[in-house]
Amino acid sequence: MSSKKRQLALNVFLHRFGHHPEAWRHPSSTDNGRPNLAWWIKAAKLAEAAKFDTFFVADFIGRSGEVTPQTGRSPQNYQFEPFTLLSAIAAVTEHIGLVATVNTNYDSPYHVARKFTSLDHLSGGRAGWNVVSSFGDHAAKNFGISEPRSHEERYERAAEFIAVTKALWDSWDDDAFDQPDRQAGAFYKPSSGHPVNHHGKYFTSEGLLDYPRPIQGYPVIVQAGNSETGLEFAAREAEMTYASAQSLEVAKAYYANLKGRMAKYGRDEDQLKVTPGLSVVVAESDQEAQDRFNELQQLVDVSNVSFGGFDLSSYDVDGPLPDLPYQADANGKGRFQQQLDLARRENLSIRQLVLRFRVSRGHLQAIGSVKTVADTIEQWFVERGADGFNVVPPYLPQGFEDFTRLVVPELQRRGIFRTEYEGKTFRENLGLNRPANPRDTRIA
Repeated sequence: MSSKKRQLALNVFLHRFGHHPEAWRHPSSTDNGRPNLAWWIKAAKLAEAAKFDTFFVADFIGRSGEVTPQTGRSPQNYQFEPFTLLSAIAAVTEHIGLVATVNTNYDSPYHVARKFTSLDHLSGGRAGWNVVSSFGDHAAKNFGISEPRSHEERYERAAEFIAVTKALWDSWDDDAFDQPDRQAGAFYKPSSGHPVNHHGKYFTSEGLLDYPRPIQGYPVIVQAGNSETGLEFAAREAEMTYASAQSLEVAKAYYANLKGRMAKYGRDEDQLKVTPGLSVVVAESDQEAQDRFNELQQLVDVSNVSFGGFDLSSYDVDGPLPDLPYQADANGKGRFQQQLDLARRENLSIRQLVLRFRVSRGHLQAIGSVKTVADTIEQWFVERGADGFNVVPPYLPQGFEDFTRLVVPELQRRGIFRTEYEGKTFRENLGLNRPANPRDTRIA
């Protein structure tokens, strides 16, 4: 366990218009839906100026072939592919970590190992991998995949995917290409290469990665999952989790549960950062913040509601959530259960559940003055409901600008968040160890 003072981690995860489903309709949103690199660069620079740890880019891969009035209501998934976007951002930033989402169902370990190694070197050691193993029908059809994959199989496959990818990252010693011997005509020593010869259940890979080992050893491994299988996967593999919890009690239970699983894998608790999502609307006063949030809520359409893949449009939105069958292999079944538990526990109508859970995507909502928001963040951090937060602004750009202008200075004043970056790499700033190369024969 590290003796270094515990420090809050702050990540930002942006949708193009904001995480609230109707943010694109808000009067402050005037941009169109075309990809806009300048917008993303401005956001990344703002996050770095505020000393954020992470700029997090999701990838909701795959679209249905349906084009209907209902599908035309959402702008959320039309954005840049993560690696190309983060490569551009790497060129105009110096410190902030750059996390790209990659789904293990639609890629290969060799391809992913190359891309992350490249991004890590381009950025000077700031790459991170958000490992996703969801398997939606629409995405599968986009990739021509017809066979179903169970929840357990997806995680098992993802574990092997990571193992092969790490083996490829470890296929060269850290200094393999640092001292070419020009007189002898030896670009590298043969002993510095460690060919991969993997023949597993899901993947086969033979050979060497055609790029030096990442600066960080491995990019930081990020994962999101609330199911039992997801928790076990995170305890074994993850160095940061993107969790969801709407109460401190639930967050503390998740935190203790996850950290308590790490010892059996030989891992220290401080080598995994638990960062729940935080949906923030902050203003000079509690009332002003609530008024801004209400403007968004009034735009929500509850006429076509689905829940866990079930169409609820035939039910009274002001009536209770109907009994729904449990889906063992459903994507996001942890989130499904969270919503179901919330609706039953508080006797919420369908409309109330949408307005409580869906608009915040299941995350903690902090709506209020600077003091109100900072008090919430500090309490969750001090009481170990979180090591930090993944800030998910409901509307943009003002929502994130307000957070960096108002909340960050207050967290710095309280001494729980940095005023300057201390490390050179993403790992160093998070306080994570750099993994040694287990295949380097010089390491005792």
